[in-house]
Amino acid sequence: MNLSCGFLLMVENHLTGEHSISDGGARRSPSRSSSLFHLRWDLPCKRMVIGAANICKSLVIFRHCLQHLSTLPLVSSSQTLEQAVKAAVESKDYKQIPELLISSKEPCQNPNPFSFLSTFSQSRRIQIIDDILQSFIPLRPRSRPKIAYACLLSYTLQSPCPLPLALAIIQRTLRSGCVPAPQMHLFLSSVWMKHRCQSRSVSDILLEMQSIGYHPDCGTCNYLISSLCAVDQLAEAVKVLKGMGRAGCIPDLESYGTVIGAMSTIRRTADAVEMMKEMVAKVGLMPRQGTIVKVAAALRANREMWKAVELIEFLEREGCPVGFESYEAVVDGCLERREYILAAKVVMGMTKNGFIPYIRVRQKVVEGLASVGEEKLACVVRQRFVELRS
Repeated sequence: MNLSCGFLLMVENHLTGEHSISDGGARRSPSRSSSLFHLRWDLPCKRMVIGAANICKSLVIFRHCLQHLSTLPLVSSSQTLEQAVKAAVESKDYKQIPELLISSKEPCQNPNPFSFLSTFSQSRRIQIIDDILQSFIPLRPRSRPKIAYACLLSYTLQSPCPLPLALAIIQRTLRSGCVPAPQMHLFLSSVWMKHRCQSRSVSDILLEMQSIGYHPDCGTCNYLISSLCAVDQLAEAVKVLKGMGRAGCIPDLESYGTVIGAMSTIRRTADAVEMMKEMVAKVGLMPRQGTIVKVAAALRANREMWKAVELIEFLEREGCPVGFESYEAVVDGCLERREYILAAKVVMGMTKNGFIPYIRVRQKVVEGLASVGEEKLACVVRQRFVELRS
């Protein structure tokens, strides 16, 4: 940096004329050729000055960056990541753990940096992990301990007694705005099914979180439901949905939407329709448009258009908004099955909600009604389209 600044000073002196040409120790004024020299080299020298200034500025910034990096905890070559994390735990400097994991060049899952916790008793292990989780709460940004959460969850799910501690880690992970790794769906589902095979109820397992100072919530239950659905444990997901209320967690749109969506994917339309009616009539929730579209598409794929029209009419009676895509799926399904009267019923309900079908659909409905001898109904539908266009 001193060399660059010295060069900057030298160039500035050259441009200001302080460099004068000497002759026998006497100073003399620059000649005409010297003036031309200045004129010719003035612009390049100025560029050199600007470049040197930028170099000096960059060096200063680089120095500050080095000073900042020197304050971050680093894992030395003679110290493994697990040893560094263990040292942080022993000194109760838990807030240092995220930085250790971020700065480490070692893979964080193989081996797991929290493997040393297996040497502690179960009660002591739970206490340490709880202290770690609590220390992460004030960290900003909230996603900073993301790797630490992932390592803790992976270690806990593969430990001899994973629940309810794993549920607490999932809760803290979700509340920090992070999402566990996709492979955790399989681990959590396996652990959950193992506990359920011991004839334990859903609510009993969830309420065990209270024994370690946590309380089950919808976010944790919804992640459990999505994990079960992801590994084709739909029946168990339904049981969690119905049992989470007894643990103080009222199912929400996410709970029902995940289960209904999974049912629609495998075309279990009867169960999907029943659950949607339950969430609307009994729980008082209005399904999301995406959920309605999934059920309508499944009914169309199964060619169950009477049931699809019945579902749309039910939602309309209950005051639930039905989107254009849902109407479109049902109308197209009716036209595919040549159920023109059903298609007309859906189209009329569609127009009442301010939706206008595509021209192709309008033509097919009117022409289809006429082809089955329903000219009067075709005229009514056509007149309705005219009124909407006007």
